Amino acid sequence: MSKNQMTLTSVKVQTGLFNDFKIECVKRKFSFQKLADRALFLYLTDDDFRKKITNQINLER
Repeated sequence: MSKNQMTLTSVKVQTGLFNDFKIECVKRKFSFQKLADRALFLYLTDDDFRKKITNQINLER
């Protein structure tokens, strides 16, 4: 996908969750960009995923 087809956005996320995520990204060679794109795709195309994300309220590990 070209940069012309991308939208720049800014979000604030919980510091602890993001720090843990960054560690996992290094271990698994993954990125926040990949997570965001895949999560958006699944949210739009998978009813079970959408329900799971919508109903998830506990963010404590």
